[in-house]
Amino acid sequence: MSGESAIEQKIASLGLKLPEVVPPLAAYQPAVVSGAYVYTAGQLPMVDGKLPLTGKVGAEVTPEEAKSLAATCALNALAAVKSAIGDLDRVKRVVKVVGFVASAPDFTGQPAVLNGASELLGEVLGEAGVHARSAVGVAVLPLDAPVEVELQVEIEP
Repeated sequence: MSGESAIEQKIASLGLKLPEVVPPLAAYQPAVVSGAYVYTAGQLPMVDGKLPLTGKVGAEVTPEEAKSLAATCALNALAAVKSAIGDLDRVKRVVKVVGFVASAPDFTGQPAVLNGASELLGEVLGEAGVHARSAVGVAVLPLDAPVEVELQVEIEP
């Protein structure tokens, strides 16, 4: 595991792998650094360049499936953070998570879906993964993705 940060080793210990950063779908950067913070673009639950599921949560996608997809989004967001700072061990703490859930009209379980991202960040980063969060239901997301997550992360210099 030489060359991997302690955080990447923790990810591997959970049976996961930090993916390659997902290429932007439009005119933006996956993550930018401003002062002591990294702001990621919204990350879709892409796996090997494609979405494993599409549709609305509470209709075509179950809340449990969406929770797992939210964890994938968080992993993709960590990859975006790494692309901006080079070493995930520079992460001081996750400050804010914003999650969007493409929701069927009567679906109100957005917070439970976003727990997938929050729980993954807690498992990987421990106390540094504890964050403020917004969980927002929306009509549709890019590529008909069920969920999208963005992070605001404080970093060490």
